[in-house]
Amino acid sequence: MLLLVMKLLIVMNRVRFAIVILAALLCLGSCGGKEWRKYEGATWGTTFHITYFSEYNLDDSIIATMRGVELSLSPFDKESLVSRLNRGEDAVCDSLFLTVYAGAREIWVASGGAFDPTVAPAVNLWGFGYKNSGIEPSQSDIDRIKGLVDFGKIELSGLNLIRPSGVELDFSAITKGYGCDMVAEMLQRNGCSDYMVEIGGEIALAGKNNRGENWHIMVDAPVENNESVVHDRMAVIELTECGLATSGNYRNYRETSSGKVWHTIDPRTCRPAVSRTLSATVIAENAMFADALATACMVLPADSAIAMIEKMKGASAMLVLENDSIGDCWKTIVSKDFPVLR
Repeated sequence: MLLLVMKLLIVMNRVRFAIVILAALLCLGSCGGKEWRKYEGATWGTTFHITYFSEYNLDDSIIATMRGVELSLSPFDKESLVSRLNRGEDAVCDSLFLTVYAGAREIWVASGGAFDPTVAPAVNLWGFGYKNSGIEPSQSDIDRIKGLVDFGKIELSGLNLIRPSGVELDFSAITKGYGCDMVAEMLQRNGCSDYMVEIGGEIALAGKNNRGENWHIMVDAPVENNESVVHDRMAVIELTECGLATSGNYRNYRETSSGKVWHTIDPRTCRPAVSRTLSATVIAENAMFADALATACMVLPADSAIAMIEKMKGASAMLVLENDSIGDCWKTIVSKDFPVLR
């Protein structure tokens, strides 16, 4: 009888041990551990590609973060904060708006007005904005809206925006970069330190890629195409812990009676920029600054753009310019500290 009891105890202990092992395995399987995850889709009239190393699937949080940025800063959303402010409605500025406003003002000063979020009326006038007339502007049209393009006329009083009637804000040239930064911050809050967040060509980077190396980012050659995005490799750079943005005119232009005009509008003239720069790739401490600086580089003459970049802490740039030399379509110039190309 005693022997039988001992055998039963042994069997029960083995069963309990097996249950513990099974429970541990089930827990391990449900937790999953960290793994590389990819999330791609469309937002803000463009595409996004996000790669991150995380224990959790954070796709829903990514969408929520991007939607929050849109509800604050998108002039294409009629119910966004910036749209309501542009209509003169009584609205209190939120933290997203205040951050982008401060960043935009810094780049406005650094660029001597080449970057200006109040350029919206001119962008719309030339058919590249959120209220396009579809009519080729005349000189009188340009003169009419010139007085509305001046970021210096905008002020903040606490959380309230003060602006003259008719002056509108369009942060499109800085918002995609800021959206990358906001998604990156969300990933960090959730314990993710290795990621690449790309929205419409603007990128926020941290940590390493899935090979344990700095991130390898391809810089596109300025291949002109207004119908689709053409990715023709010009160079690859390796970097991390920064923001990256590329602006270019070769993918967004329209034909006019006086010839082809590109989407980058010079706020100082309210006309398409006449710079010979085809594209500008900028690295900065975050994607918001990289985005705005790249736009400014497209407006300024190349030497002025490089001088501006080299005065900005943590910034570097590569400009691709038209080349008059026979046999070469373009040439590149880089600021100091720009990563070695390969």
